[in-house]
Amino acid sequence: MPDVGPTAVLPRRPLTVGELLDSAVLLLRGQARLLVPLAVLLALGEQLLLHPLRLLADARPPEYWLDAGRLGSYWLLLAVGAATEATIIVLLGNPAARGAGAALLGRRAAPRELLRPVGARWGTTVPVALTVGLIVLVAALLGPVWFLAYGLLGAVAPALVVDRVPAYRAPLRALGLATRSGGRAAGIRLLGYLGWWIIRLGIGLGVFYGFKLLALVDLTDPAWALPVATAAWVGVNAIAYPALACLDGVLHLETRMRTEGLDIRLSRAPAGTPEPVLLAVPR
Repeated sequence: MPDVGPTAVLPRRPLTVGELLDSAVLLLRGQARLLVPLAVLLALGEQLLLHPLRLLADARPPEYWLDAGRLGSYWLLLAVGAATEATIIVLLGNPAARGAGAALLGRRAAPRELLRPVGARWGTTVPVALTVGLIVLVAALLGPVWFLAYGLLGAVAPALVVDRVPAYRAPLRALGLATRSGGRAAGIRLLGYLGWWIIRLGIGLGVFYGFKLLALVDLTDPAWALPVATAAWVGVNAIAYPALACLDGVLHLETRMRTEGLDIRLSRAPAGTPEPVLLAVPR
């Protein structure tokens, strides 16, 4: 297959950290029609799941800060929240990674293609995503080290749908890629998470207190505070979660180019080689 050259989303060469973050945003822009609506549904489900835990911890909207007398309940809330975030990002990572693979090959995958079940491996992605969530949950319950599990398992979805490895190998494949080059991929994933956490915090609280400042509704009333806060957090997470999934996709492919010579392999592939074969890990 002749080299089709770099694309606007993902050039065929090792990238700097800044270029990787830019590529993730460009991928999100190209796939927003699919990823954002999916993220809205998943983020709303997350808010519904966390609501009873917030009541148990007496964490009130919009900040859901700690009540010093309920540390145990609040710790459980934080752990479940970390787990749901990790699970959602892996689920969104399925179409995001396939979109990144198409971008690397010089084309944009249409939403219809990414929704097509053939080759999408949703039957393995869902249980693997739940497994990642469980690992993050356990890590978060054990102590403030959940971020290690999050950083090390970022390539699980791309390993499934781009590398086409068996489900049982996906976590080990993700771990191996994350720790190469001194843990570069894991560090970049955590950097992306931190950046989007700051953005989410600023926008989410800004929307809530903007409503309060304008006196559009009485946000001292819990009947109003809860739905406004929920809408604010769903809105920001519906952008942040796909962005992080897109970062996982481009970072995975860039790590393969940097450490496995994927760019060289693509340039030397015979014409007519099917796309899944081009990107899959040779066995």
